[in-house]
Amino acid sequence: MAADDPSTLPAIFPAWVDRLQIKYFNPVVKPLSKFLPGTSLITHRGRKSGKTFQTVVTSYRKDNTLAIALGHGKTDWVKNVMAAGEADIRLFRTELHLVNPRILPAGSGDTSLPFLLRVQNRKVAVLVTDIA
Repeated sequence: MAADDPSTLPAIFPAWVDRLQIKYFNPVVKPLSKFLPGTSLITHRGRKSGKTFQTVVTSYRKDNTLAIALGHGKTDWVKNVMAAGEADIRLFRTELHLVNPRILPAGSGDTSLPFLLRVQNRKVAVLVTDIA
């Protein structure tokens, strides 16, 4: 399978944590995301339904690049962003348009990533996008 295929991404969280986060944690954090450091709200379009979704993520910006550690591995929002080739994100109170999404596999050791992401990238993949 290709490196940018989300189904091949390692997950460090069990499935029950994902369900707990989606049902309870995200609805609480979503309205607070513009005030919490490192917490962002990514807006993406469903690849089958075309419906707009918002997902809480932890993002890191470096110059005109934005990166997100994929600790949950295969997720619908990652597949949606990859299929659309774009997304929007609210980083604090700033809206940014993201283009050219690509996935760096776990252990890629990309030195262009911010330090905290390089550490996380040892075990998880990272979604990297350009800011349009």
